[in-house]
Amino acid sequence: MFWEMKEQLLTGGVLSLMAGLCTGLGAALALFLKKTDTRALTFALGASAGVMVYLSFMELMPEATSMLEGVSGSKWIVLGAFFGGMAAASLIDHLVPEDENPHEVLSLNELQDINTCTTEECRLRVRQRVRRSAMMFAIAIGVHNFPEGMATVAAAFDNTGIAASVALAVAIHNIPEGITVAVPLLYGTGSRRKAFLIGTLTGLAEPLGALVCMLILLPFMSTTLLAILFAIVAGIMVFISFDELLPMAERWGHHHLSIYGVVAGMLMIGLLL
Repeated sequence: MFWEMKEQLLTGGVLSLMAGLCTGLGAALALFLKKTDTRALTFALGASAGVMVYLSFMELMPEATSMLEGVSGSKWIVLGAFFGGMAAASLIDHLVPEDENPHEVLSLNELQDINTCTTEECRLRVRQRVRRSAMMFAIAIGVHNFPEGMATVAAAFDNTGIAASVALAVAIHNIPEGITVAVPLLYGTGSRRKAFLIGTLTGLAEPLGALVCMLILLPFMSTTLLAILFAIVAGIMVFISFDELLPMAERWGHHHLSIYGVVAGMLMIGLLL
């Protein structure tokens, strides 16, 4: 039993690392784009939200309910864990300064203020403002990525297939997330190397979250705890979708594309599952 669980945990850790590194992939893509395609970003962020919401309600919540079948008050336990997950994500969100939250990512118009400056003093002032906001945004993304790593490894405790689905959902949204981290960093620092490294580091918060989850939860693991974790993960993913991904997509100004992305994301994960 121990060795089987150890193998599952290793799988969850690897999946979390791979999903986290997709942020670096997004950061790398941003550095080679001459012009950021906000339409593609909008669609990708919407698709990420669709994947997470579908996975939460069609996989994680039913699985949690099934695992607690026969347990007195199981529906209330699942419901409480689900909203507990949302509360936990909300608490993390409130720990980040409101002005620098992920849904407050700089628009391209704000970034392009650098190019409209006519003096070096103006460009320096705008770069400093962009650099500060970009760094705070990168830290905020790292903080939000931490519970996603916990979600992936928690799913692996019971079902590596579900863990792979969670990791896929996280990886899909990490790519456009990496782009949105790297672009303002590139504008603010003028360094492709710094933009790539910092963008990649934000994704590494996920395997760190996975490691913390392993160390804390392994001694107490049971079917009931697994069911609670699944419901908590569902709550976290739903909150991230509506509080981070969709507002970020709306920021780029292509409303209908974000909705099409949500539908496409749901369809994609439904077919894959």
